[in-house]
Order: sequence, then structure tokens, then C-alpha cells
Amino acid sequence: MPEMTYVILQQEHGELEFVEMPASHAYQLSALNLRLHKELSKLTADNVPKLPRAVAECAKLELLNEKDAPIGGLDYINALERSFSAIREGAYPLISLLTEIRALQAQLEHWYEEEDML
Repeated sequence: MPEMTYVILQQEHGELEFVEMPASHAYQLSALNLRLHKELSKLTADNVPKLPRAVAECAKLELLNEKDAPIGGLDYINALERSFSAIREGAYPLISLLTEIRALQAQLEHWYEEEDML
């Protein structure tokens, strides 16, 4: 079983999301999240998605609420890519942000293929 890390994201109203990432890639999701938040205010489109903030990473996660479940890293990044590619804006920084999202997406796809977990 590969080593996984959990990136904990907090929605605007306090709800938490738990994204299960390969340990070797978790820091990239956290860094990408910080970069996206830094650049969101520069986007002028009217359909910029609300983005949770990365608040923590942990190696083990035991959820006590049975309604909570981790989100797969590739599922999360695929949804992130869809939401940012739907933004009606074609200038920097959106192009740069999409490039970063897609780079992590490709790395995760490759990782899952190597682990034969897709």
C-alpha cells in the first residue's frame, strides 16, 4: 500500500474537506492552493469558483463522523481543473494557474498509473 497524506481544506463557512494525496505530492497540492488564493483576486470574470483554503497536512486521518470521507487526490484535482477551465477569462493569471493545475493533474495520473490504482 502506498504512503498517503491528507491535505485538510477549509471552506469559507468552516466546513472541512479531506483530500487523500500520495505523500510525494501532497505538498504540491498545498502549494498550489496557496498560489491559487494569491491570484484569485486578480481574476475579473464573474464565475470565479470559491476555493477552500489548505489549513493542514497529516500522515494519518481517522474521521469520527461517518458522514465524512476523504476525497481522492485525482478526483479533487480533476474537479479543480474543470472549475478553473470554466472561468470566462483568457488572460494571465488564469492561463498560468490552469497550467499549474494541469501539471499536477498529469503527475497524479502518472502516479496512479504506476501504482495501478486508477
